[in-house]
Amino acid sequence: MFGYIQPDAPYLFKKDEKLYQALYCGLCKSIGKGCGQCARTALTYDMAFMSALVHNIKKEDVIIKKVRCAIHWLKRRPVALVDDTTVLMGCVNTALAYYKLCDDKADGDKKGIFRHLYKKGLKRAAKKHKAAVEMVREFTAKQSELEKAGCAVIDMACEPTAELMKKLSAYALGEYSTPETEALFYDLGKWVYLADALDDYDKDVKKGRYNVLYNAFKIPCKADAVRENARELNFLFDSLFADMRINLSGIKFHFNHDLTDNIILRGIPLKTRRLIQCGCK
Repeated sequence: MFGYIQPDAPYLFKKDEKLYQALYCGLCKSIGKGCGQCARTALTYDMAFMSALVHNIKKEDVIIKKVRCAIHWLKRRPVALVDDTTVLMGCVNTALAYYKLCDDKADGDKKGIFRHLYKKGLKRAAKKHKAAVEMVREFTAKQSELEKAGCAVIDMACEPTAELMKKLSAYALGEYSTPETEALFYDLGKWVYLADALDDYDKDVKKGRYNVLYNAFKIPCKADAVRENARELNFLFDSLFADMRINLSGIKFHFNHDLTDNIILRGIPLKTRRLIQCGCK
């Protein structure tokens, strides 16, 4: 995950803001417990969102207590206690961080050197959830193969990341997995890949790195590419948003789902608009 999944803050209830922060802090502690302290530096709110989604669908209540942490040690903060789901999310987060940095290294990005920070964490994650870590490795490799081949078909380029999220959701949800949950996670994976391509468009072009949107449009400036291909991009994202809404409506939630509804129905479209509007001038 890349940190793109965010709520529409002005429309987020205070209770859900507190829950989101507690899940984030709880996931941080889970990563430390499951994968080591260095692995905690890769934490994003994306995985906190996934934690909220999985807990709710699996009917696992989140227990929150006020505790201190290394960063905020003066005042106790509400933190979701470590459980099996947060440990799994932490292992997935660590694997995603490690293999993303391996990909960065292969692309000649200097950030790739930081992959060593997560090597021990990856080994610990594999001991706890070998199947999930293997999924991340397998689909990251497939993604890399497509990118090395210079794939210019947008749907094809998104497929490995989308399939990865679908497979991970089935693994995390177990008996609670349904065609609707798998389809929703597939859509989320596809959206994250496209959001990353939009965000890095100008930077990738400048550095000569692969970007599926540039390969598809062949226009060196994102602002120009977006303007000239507005109809195709709008159709692509609007179709994704519509599919998310349909799949979301078919999922059985066991607790209040205002937080995840806000993120999926409002936050993701809002983030997309901001990414589209931000480009070279």
